[in-house]
Amino acid sequence: MIPNPIFGVLFHWLGGLASGSFYVPYKGVKKWSWETYWLVGGFFSWIICPTVLASILTKNVFGVILQQSMSTLWWTYFFGAMWGFGGLTFGLTMRYLGMSLGMGVALGYCAAFGTLLPPIFKSFAPSIPVAETLGQIAATKPGQITLVGVAVCLLGIGIAALAGLTKEREMAEVEKKKAIKEFSFKKGLVVATFSGVMSACFAFALTAGNPIGEASAKAGTDVIWTGLPKLVVVLLGGFTTNFIWCVILNFRNSTGYQYLASEVRAEHAGLAATGGEHGGDAAAKAVAPSAADLKVPRLGNYFFSALAGTCWYFQFFFYTMGETQMGKYGFASWTLHMASIIIFSTMWGWIFHEWKGSSKKAYTLIALGILALILSTIIIGYGTYIKGAS
Repeated sequence: MIPNPIFGVLFHWLGGLASGSFYVPYKGVKKWSWETYWLVGGFFSWIICPTVLASILTKNVFGVILQQSMSTLWWTYFFGAMWGFGGLTFGLTMRYLGMSLGMGVALGYCAAFGTLLPPIFKSFAPSIPVAETLGQIAATKPGQITLVGVAVCLLGIGIAALAGLTKEREMAEVEKKKAIKEFSFKKGLVVATFSGVMSACFAFALTAGNPIGEASAKAGTDVIWTGLPKLVVVLLGGFTTNFIWCVILNFRNSTGYQYLASEVRAEHAGLAATGGEHGGDAAAKAVAPSAADLKVPRLGNYFFSALAGTCWYFQFFFYTMGETQMGKYGFASWTLHMASIIIFSTMWGWIFHEWKGSSKKAYTLIALGILALILSTIIIGYGTYIKGAS
């Protein structure tokens, strides 16, 4: 199949739509703790969807994976596990900052560090599957342009963060809680920073898994699907870290019973989809919940969690499809993905009125911040384009 960059761009934007929208179904989850619905969704994101689709659309997926060297499997799995920490805290970012600000800041860091961390690590661990060190990148014109893009990205993060701080100072507590029940700018910024840095490891994992894609092509898989087998290994790593943390929270918060229970315990009656590790506020706890308050819509919770998890997987599904179609423009895949996610998550932020009640200053700052983040991905893409053309 001859690569078609137009289709590649379309697939990347479909992936961005899936990623920018994945948290929406979680808003339909009721009376489950964060760790419960996050793990249920995670089974679909990291285990069920990648395994089923790779088995259907590729040739001999498990044979292809098992024939790889331990080095390939280890680095692919390891970076997937490191990315898993980013994915884990990505959900927390949405809880504390909302979809527009949360994704903007986290993905801004992801775009920046997805470019910087691989060459930095290359300087200390020459054996990792990365082409150049940071010093080698900075010594070339394309590299310098790319680093300018990273600087613009960090500027965009700063502007978006200032918008969030402005919002927190201007809005009454009740207004902030209407759109984002656990809005916390300081906590969210810390979590978003960690999430963005660790999420950048996904780019490492895909690069480390390239031999798996090549082996899948040799096994007879159509080129467009050859990225799916490596996702099985990458997302297994991501599942590992998320599974361990969610189970720890289940034990710590005594919420493990929620997977099968038809009623939530009274001390957890205040939990909602944006809840998490804590119950409702003091006023809610002061009133004994009725039987209706304790009833858990299990079927609905599993449906919405599965839908959210499936949406999240499809960002990777379309990403690998787009990557195979970009041809010599493949360098732009990461930046296209980041830009499209930021745009679609901002769209959902407006739809859910996350900035309702904010001043014109706050609106202007978040708009400028998002524009700077999008501009940074374009600059980074241009820098890698020059490199690819040279």
